[in-house]
Amino acid sequence: MLHIINKSPLTGTTLDSCLNTAAGGDILLIEDAVYAATSGNVFEEKLRAAMGRFRISVLRPDLEARGLADKIVDGVSQVDYAGFVDLAANNKTCQSWL
Repeated sequence: MLHIINKSPLTGTTLDSCLNTAAGGDILLIEDAVYAATSGNVFEEKLRAAMGRFRISVLRPDLEARGLADKIVDGVSQVDYAGFVDLAANNKTCQSWL
């Protein structure tokens, strides 16, 4: 399953809900959720711990729009829009966490 998260972990619990509820699959962080994948923030350790159950990716254009492309956590993949489509096509189901 592809889990799509678009809310910043600093203003809501969407990422925590996904990590605590979902059994595994792919996570794609888009829009303000990309802040979770930056080095040095409080969610870095949570993402590292989740990498055993999930493959975590971020949408590169959203990172670039926020000036964060060089601050990404090791092990998190960056994808472009075509990569987003590939993730959706390669997963049987998609869940948007709101």
